[in-house]
Amino acid sequence: MEGVSGVVHSEHTARDGREHDRARMYMTKEVNACIEGALEAGATSIVVNDSHGTMRNILLEHLHSKAELISGAPKKFAMVEGLDETYDAAIFIGYHTRMGSDGILNHTFNGRVVRNIKINGKAYGEFGLNAAVAGYFGVPVVMVSGCNRLSEEAAELIPNIHTTVVKETINRTTAVNKSQELVYQLIKMETSASLNEKNSIEPFTLDGPILVEMSFLHSGLADAAEILPIVKRKDPLSIEYRAGTILEAYRFIRSLIMMANNSI
Repeated sequence: MEGVSGVVHSEHTARDGREHDRARMYMTKEVNACIEGALEAGATSIVVNDSHGTMRNILLEHLHSKAELISGAPKKFAMVEGLDETYDAAIFIGYHTRMGSDGILNHTFNGRVVRNIKINGKAYGEFGLNAAVAGYFGVPVVMVSGCNRLSEEAAELIPNIHTTVVKETINRTTAVNKSQELVYQLIKMETSASLNEKNSIEPFTLDGPILVEMSFLHSGLADAAEILPIVKRKDPLSIEYRAGTILEAYRFIRSLIMMANNSI
């Protein structure tokens, strides 16, 4: 949701925020524009996975009739739940940059918990980690929408990816937002183009063995994460562990974040 046009503050993204229901409609309309673009490109089966916060945001009564919706939490694979090798492509709508970078409402999974996540020494945000899960199944992420900084983060990992910039970052909670009607047109157009060119976009992969390093916002969160037997403490704020595949690594990342968050 953080990468949706018009969304710039926690009042938009938090379940109890005064502007949350308005942002849910913004999100649903951008998803519908993506669905229309996919249908235009010849898609015959479309699954939408609601992936923000409680994962109960998209308004089903307003969702395009040609799509199915996965909603609710928890999910083993969170933002890429249900994805497997039977899919031709994945598209990420409303994405944001990783924690500590520039970009609207930047964070990595949980802004109250995570300071940084590294895989084999390189920092990744939600875009990279979710794209890597898709890549494990041989599925390319062909398009992503969000702010201009997210577009740059995505293109660094997947050079041929199509991006839809819906707003320009001024600072973490301020942006120049494009009009919604223009955004819907752009998302539809880029979705259709990306699917027509999907064979030229390689899946993004992170091959095993994998060393995961996670740093937290304070030592108490790392204390909670350290309870898991596979974890080794690196320093007051950081832990590390090894995994055989990105799927295993991802599930441990999600579990450790939930453990740390429950300790607050």
